This record gives sequence, structure tokens and C-alpha cells, in this order.
Amino acid sequence: MQLAISSVFEYYVKHDHFSGCGLVKSADEIIYSGAYGLSHRGFGIPNTIDTLFDTASVTKMFTATAILQLVDKGLLKLDDKITDILDLTGTKIPKDVTLAHLLTHTSGIADDADEEAGEVYEDLFIDKPNYSIRCCADFIPQFAYKAPLFKAGSGVRYNNCAFVLLGLAIEAASKKRYQNYVSKEIFEKCNMKHSAFCAKDDADAKIAEGYFTAGTDHKNKPIWKKNIYSYPPVGTADGGAYTTVGDMDIFIRSVKNGKLLSKKLSDAMLKPQTGIEKKLDHGKIVNGYGCHFFYDADGHLVRLYKEGQRAGVAAMLAYYPQIDTTSMILGNQTCNVWTLHYEVEQIILIGSHRNT
Repeated sequence: MQLAISSVFEYYVKHDHFSGCGLVKSADEIIYSGAYGLSHRGFGIPNTIDTLFDTASVTKMFTATAILQLVDKGLLKLDDKITDILDLTGTKIPKDVTLAHLLTHTSGIADDADEEAGEVYEDLFIDKPNYSIRCCADFIPQFAYKAPLFKAGSGVRYNNCAFVLLGLAIEAASKKRYQNYVSKEIFEKCNMKHSAFCAKDDADAKIAEGYFTAGTDHKNKPIWKKNIYSYPPVGTADGGAYTTVGDMDIFIRSVKNGKLLSKKLSDAMLKPQTGIEKKLDHGKIVNGYGCHFFYDADGHLVRLYKEGQRAGVAAMLAYYPQIDTTSMILGNQTCNVWTLHYEVEQIILIGSHRNT
């Protein structure tokens, strides 16, 4: 299995510009581990398995865990209305939106960039400098005054800014800045030693720089650009924490093993939390708290997962509960990691079937 997975990664390095790391791990064995490409193209610094990468929206799983921790502590309830926690006077955030709605993308509130409608996130910063946004509250003007798309609980639509509101709820309940709370109560608590909210202007941050293509040159080779103007310089509750593939494995296993949450809420984190399904030709997707669950056409659960993507960033965290195996990919260069992940997934599933 290791050789088969390695050959898939090597193909994408050669033919689709993959730069990053991959890890496939069972409960007690590393099945595959590899690092490719450069963390800094200018100085030719290679990625290693311990390189920190931007996780984009995988960060939402940390946010969801933090909310559930505060529920465990009795400081929040899942049916709390967000307008009862935060002063949103004058905004168009409906009064019936709960924390559970925000966690499962069923709130109906407007987003700052509606990805499902084809809006491009980077376009938010054409007229507004991206460096002006460094904390959750800075996002409020970009979405809170837009009309809702549907009544809370009546539909499902992916929403980044729902998690901005959850980040503010974490700050209100914990009396700590979002980044500080997650660093202390999640990263430190489960020994994620290579995870942090690094800032792009932090000269000492040991992170992979992100690169995206801006066309091709006269030899038909890609022209690479840094993503420093594409999104805010430091991660917040909707995305942007930095971590490694190894730390992502530690995180999901810490949730599974009850290291971060009570058994009740650990179990809740690992199963769907809405009855609204997204139908696919080959199965369906159902949302949980900060993550998604994919079922095949026969109705069998295949994986829990969270993906993340933006210019120069690609991330995938996948957990296969039936075989207690994780598959992690972190990339810092434009590449179709979703097909890369799918091909690796098929090797994992076929291999596990042969071993049963």
C-alpha cells in the first residue's frame, strides 16, 4: 500500500505541481508519510514532514471543538441564540440563529464571499487591505449587514462567516481571544507541538509560503505568485491556523479518544448533526459540527472529513472510522489535491477490504 500511495503523490508532483505533505496512518502504524516541493521557492527550502502549512477551512474543526468544550463547561448551550451572546444590533443576523445552526452551515445568514454562488474570496481585498483584518470582529462589516439567504434550519449552504460568529461566541464565553483559547485548550491540551496561528508578517514563523499560478510564460511554464494579498495575514475562526499532517492526526484521534471533550460531545463530533442531505451521483454528504460525512450510494459511511482551499493553500483531513485510519494532505501550491486525495482513498479502502 505504501508504494502505491507514494506513486500517486509522485505523479501529482510531476504532472500537477503538488508541493506539500501527505500522511496515512492507522491507530498504531504509519502507512505512508511523505514531503514534496518547496516551502520557500526563492531560497529553495524543501518541505519536510514537520513543515507547518496553512489549513484554510480545516480550522473550522478547531472552532467547533472549542464551542463544544465551552458547552461541556456549561458556558454555552448549542441551542443558544447568537444574538443573545453577541450584540448584533443593527445587523441583519436573524434572532432565531443558534450555535447549532452556525456549526452545521444551516444558519441561512449571508457570507462575505458566497463560494457556492461562485464569488471569489480574494476579491474582497481589491478595495480593502487584507492586513486590516486580524481578529474575528474585523469581519463583521463584510457580511452582517447582508440579508439572510433562507430561514435558519430550513436549508444548508456552506458559510465561512458563520464560524466568525462562533469565534466571537468563544471569545465572549471564555473571555479570551479566539486564537489564544484554541492554542491553549486544543493545541496544548492534546500535544499538537507544531500548530499555531502564525501571521504572514511574523519573520520567525517556520511556515510554508503559499503559491498560486498567474498564467504561464513563453515556455508554457507556470508563473508563480505568493498569496500574501489573497486573505488576512493571520488565521481566525473560519480558517488559517497552521499545522502539520502529524498534528492533524493527533487532533482527530484526541477528539475520538475523549481527550478534548466529554464522551457525549466527542461522540456528537463524530456523527452528522443535521437531517439535511446534499445528494451526489455516487452518494450523499451530511454536515456535522464543523465537518462533513460522506456516505456511498449504498448508504454506508465512508469518511468524516474537512477540506480547505484558497489561493496557494490546499488541505484535507479525512478519517475512516470503520478502519480507524486517517488520510491527511497539506499543500502550499496550486494543485488538484482533491483528485489526489480520492486516488489515495481508493488505495486505502481497497487495501483495507483485502485485509478483512
